[in-house]
Amino acid sequence: MDIRPILMTLRRHKFTACLLILEIALTCAIICNAIFLIDQRLENMRVVSGVAEQELVYVKTAYIGNRPDAPARAAADIAALEGISGVKAAALIDQIPFDYGSDNAGLRLTLSQREDSLSAAMYHGENLLRVLGAQIVEGRDFRPEEYVPMSKVVEALDKGELGNQPNPAIVSRAVADRLWPGQEALGKQVYIGQDVPLTVVGVVGTLVRPSEMQMAKGAQYSVVLPIQEGSAEGSVYVLRTAPKDRDEVLKAAVAKLMALDPNRIVLEKGTMEQHRRDFFQNDRAMASILVGVCIAMLIITALGIVGLASFWVSQRNHSIGVRRALGATRSNILSYFQTENFLLTTMGIVVGMVLAYGINLFLIVHYELPRLPVMYLPVGAALLWLIGQCAVLGPAMRAAAVPPVVATRSV
Repeated sequence: MDIRPILMTLRRHKFTACLLILEIALTCAIICNAIFLIDQRLENMRVVSGVAEQELVYVKTAYIGNRPDAPARAAADIAALEGISGVKAAALIDQIPFDYGSDNAGLRLTLSQREDSLSAAMYHGENLLRVLGAQIVEGRDFRPEEYVPMSKVVEALDKGELGNQPNPAIVSRAVADRLWPGQEALGKQVYIGQDVPLTVVGVVGTLVRPSEMQMAKGAQYSVVLPIQEGSAEGSVYVLRTAPKDRDEVLKAAVAKLMALDPNRIVLEKGTMEQHRRDFFQNDRAMASILVGVCIAMLIITALGIVGLASFWVSQRNHSIGVRRALGATRSNILSYFQTENFLLTTMGIVVGMVLAYGINLFLIVHYELPRLPVMYLPVGAALLWLIGQCAVLGPAMRAAAVPPVVATRSV
């Protein structure tokens, strides 16, 4: 179709056409960034934890008053919890996946290195991997004699004695690949804190970091240390059981812990699956809001196209009738309005893509969001082209149905 008549018509309606182009451009910019942000939220929610989520329950507790015998009480708690019917294993660990706090440390490959190679979550607790269900893919788990009470670790750290010990550690596959790409991680040494060396004895396939803020810096950067938690204060009891027994085991675990120490306070309890759902509640809410924004913007844009096309059809009855009288078919009239809308939409999309990158740059500077990938631009463009063609279809069909005689007599 020759688009010159269409362009000439649009030149006579510059202001109206520019308003529609601006509306489409703004919608394109918002839609592209919104789809990107929705995908980011969904990607966060899809993160693989590496633990047996369907088999885990947890209990967070606190004490009233001081507990000088906390290590002995913690050991008694674990023994009692493992005696509950249906419990496969129990452990007291410093943190669990999908939590709001996180214990992290920087890792360095050499003592002379000034900047950390990466930051990783530091998990510790006796039999942690066995209880969580994380799978070791290389090397081995810690031996019983390698576990050290937290109190002795703190004492050795204060005396500067940890630098003279082998200090075994298990790292996630993501950490191993980042620090030693293409190499075997077993036997390698890495440094944390005050030049404390860690020797890699095992590699776990996947173990997610607890905090969402830290996930953004490497969701699977985790290290496990053979440190026994000396107190339940600030730590978490984790129990592994069959999925069907989780509710009963959780009730029994809370009852057992309270029976052992009535002065104990249960801060939080639940299944790991529910813990994950609660953790990503804000992501789901934000994704829903952004979906609503996209739908609202598309509806507003579609209504704008329908209104403008309907107005133009009513204003062009005479010219439509003349064209029909000169031999234009209904399909010719229909394609005319669809082509006109396609041109306007394309102009709006071009401006919108530039505006989309401008909005993304603002988000990068002020909210530390990643750069908008190019792939989201054609997605937004395709949506707007589709909405535009569907919106103009009704007015275009009404224009195509104008009888030549009636249009001519209306002069």
